[in-house]
Amino acid sequence: MPQIRLREVFMRHPQNPLITCEDLPYEANSVFNAGAALVDGETFLLLRVEDRRGISHLTLARSSDGASHWRFDQAPTLKPDPESHPEEAWGIEDPRITYIEEEGRWLIAYTAYSEYGPLVSLASTTDFRAFERHGPITAPEDKDGALFPVRFGGRWALIHRPVTALPILGGHMWLSFSPDLKHWGDQQILLRARRGAWWDANKIGLSPPPLQTERGWLIMYHGVKHTVAGAIYRLGLALLDLHDPSRVLQRSDEWVFAPTERYERAGDVADVVFPCGWVLEGNEVRMYYGAADTCVALATAHLPDLLDWLDTHHERT
Repeated sequence: MPQIRLREVFMRHPQNPLITCEDLPYEANSVFNAGAALVDGETFLLLRVEDRRGISHLTLARSSDGASHWRFDQAPTLKPDPESHPEEAWGIEDPRITYIEEEGRWLIAYTAYSEYGPLVSLASTTDFRAFERHGPITAPEDKDGALFPVRFGGRWALIHRPVTALPILGGHMWLSFSPDLKHWGDQQILLRARRGAWWDANKIGLSPPPLQTERGWLIMYHGVKHTVAGAIYRLGLALLDLHDPSRVLQRSDEWVFAPTERYERAGDVADVVFPCGWVLEGNEVRMYYGAADTCVALATAHLPDLLDWLDTHHERT
């Protein structure tokens, strides 16, 4: 099988960055890390917006083609509610949107930033106008949570990334199960951060929600490499068994996407590409990512190319 070059897998949109603070209808410091969904033929982005205090909220943007003519809610769509939800005292961040067909609603796993550390919380909506908060589903410190859209053996599944106070132990991706989306257990490590000089050594986390394919669940994850100049966030791929998501079929040895452009390498946090959402239309995957914690950008790929790339670049044991 011919090797697919890195630059040919994901193609950056020529109008990148797609969304910056100047596009918003109100003042803010930065906009990034958007969850994504297809709703009635339109692309919805639930943007993480950081205000000029440093507190994040979520604002909805809509586009008919998923790339241009974005229409924004005129005020924050979902704001922190520390009175009723003290776990949101320092903001709400990084939404991952999953459509649950059997319930006819979207579930949004997001990071609630409490005074005692970040944790994963859950909200739901049927129209992206009214939202019901369901509260925390993990304890601090935990991030990068997203749900699968189907049950496995009658249970829901969540990928998330708890960390410990001991950096030497690293940050790994875990899998948990629930009968009711409230009580979670049967926790197990899904993917371990590598050690040493690898691009994904010591700290990894899920990026967009799992994407169902005929061959299995395609997941994209970020790896954080710490260098003398700071951290670099890059992206890799893995494939999970369609019926048993705890079974990893393939994991990329190389990164598939990395910060190379000016808007990805310079910003509030340099050298970061961080997608929280992707959508699939036909065979086209549209990946929406935060660039340098400052703006939202778009890169596209064809699903068969991603699977072929993973066949060529997966870890061999």
